Amino acid sequence: MSVVVRTITRVVLPVALAFGGYVIMHGHLTPGGGFQGGAVTASIVALLVVVLGGERLKGAKGWLSVLEDVGAIAFVALAFLGIGATFFRNILAGSGGLFGAPVPTGPNPGNLNTAGTLPLMNWAVGLKVIAGLGSVVILLSLFGREDG
Repeated sequence: MSVVVRTITRVVLPVALAFGGYVIMHGHLTPGGGFQGGAVTASIVALLVVVLGGERLKGAKGWLSVLEDVGAIAFVALAFLGIGATFFRNILAGSGGLFGAPVPTGPNPGNLNTAGTLPLMNWAVGLKVIAGLGSVVILLSLFGREDG
């Protein structure tokens, strides 16, 4: 790959990673969330396939599978946390601590820590989407190649 493409990738990669994390983390306050932020972050895998080639990323399929499993287990575990009252109960909302700050009256001015378990569920969905779309991109880059 050309020097220009590799250099632009070095610049765009951390920006795309930060933007994807931002979209995932602010999903309960702004349009976005786990799926949208995961898709933005998975575009990094597509960029790496263009720069490095699918063959060099073939070994990442195992890690992406583990990442997808972690996302699924985290989502189900968060759903079962409130099972004493109801499935998917937001037990952290209003409880104090990192994600349990009281919700202000009226529109939320952008306080990240007022959503309870929602940001954690967004991260779980984001991990699944990153891993799933990343795996698809890698497998499509390998499809049709002759093994010699």
